[in-house]
Amino acid sequence: NKKFYLVTECDLYTLDESGYYSKFTNGSSEIESIAKNSLELNVCGIIRAKADSDFTPIRTPFGYTKALTDYIIEHTDESAVVKAQLASPERSVINGAAFASSDIKEQLAEAKAYLSSLSTEDKSFIYQNIMATLYSSDQSSEMLLSLSDVDLAAMFDEFISSDDAATGDQILAMYDMYIPTESYEDTLTRLGVVDLNSPVSISLYTDSFEGKDGITDCITKYNAGAKPEDAITYTDYIGLLMSSVTEIINVISYILIAFVAVSLIVSSIMIGIITYISVLERTKEIGILRAIGASKHNISQVFNAETFIIGICSGLMGIGATLLILIPGNAIIHSVAKSNDVNAFLPLSSAVILVALSTLLTLIGGFIPAKKAAKKDPVAALRSE
Repeated sequence: NKKFYLVTECDLYTLDESGYYSKFTNGSSEIESIAKNSLELNVCGIIRAKADSDFTPIRTPFGYTKALTDYIIEHTDESAVVKAQLASPERSVINGAAFASSDIKEQLAEAKAYLSSLSTEDKSFIYQNIMATLYSSDQSSEMLLSLSDVDLAAMFDEFISSDDAATGDQILAMYDMYIPTESYEDTLTRLGVVDLNSPVSISLYTDSFEGKDGITDCITKYNAGAKPEDAITYTDYIGLLMSSVTEIINVISYILIAFVAVSLIVSSIMIGIITYISVLERTKEIGILRAIGASKHNISQVFNAETFIIGICSGLMGIGATLLILIPGNAIIHSVAKSNDVNAFLPLSSAVILVALSTLLTLIGGFIPAKKAAKKDPVAALRSE
């Protein structure tokens, strides 16, 4: 049930006797009266993130809807100080100073005009600082203290009316020191003016990686046909993160592929050796088959069929073992990630390719021994023990 009052930056400026707008400071009695006439805000609810929440979009102490933002923008545009500044783009309505010009002569004339308009006390104070900087002797200090503010102000007017180049540089330095230069745009920004047609940045959120890629493609296509000054500069935070993760995964994948390639070569050689041993042990059987009319092609087919069956069975056994390992594997992943959205799985197409690859490698490994078996002399094969 707590209530707050919204005091915008433009509410702190009021028109003073000099015709310029001055700002109320913290602690002044006027602040309280301004607050009472400001927009009253009520706390309508308290939002707390869940203990297991991974993402909290509201990171500020107070949350509010777009309606409050629109109100602040409209209220600022309708304020007296902003309207006065928009009507006077050449001169600041806060201190009366002209906005910075690139012409030195214009800057000097503006500095002299502004310094001449200062009060007697301000002129006296600035002139004492100038003299203290130029002449630091005790005698000079005593002389300045003996003069009245009116005398010092008169000496200051005489000083700034000089056309000497060195004096001109000092005048510009004084102007920069006591009146910080500010552009027209800087003043409007300080007052809280916002141009809805010129946003500083836009944040886009998607609910999928496909949506993110679609937005990226649209921006890329737009930039391809846009002028350099109209091109959209964007930062794909998820893309940067994923690119780093992808690089790491690619390196690990290349290492695993190297190990798999070595194991496949070794397994093919072992299959060839085992098939060749089988040929040697069945030499007499080969001779009998040839004696009853089997051709060389038939003998080769016998051994190729055996290696084919071995390849099919080994591939299916490997796929079965993989599917069984996925059960505890996914349980571990869900436990570590604390989410059921991440899963390891074996696509059907990949399973078919792996079985086919296993069969092909087995056939390649047994091809040479099968050819050797087909070329054996039937008579010599029958005599072997």
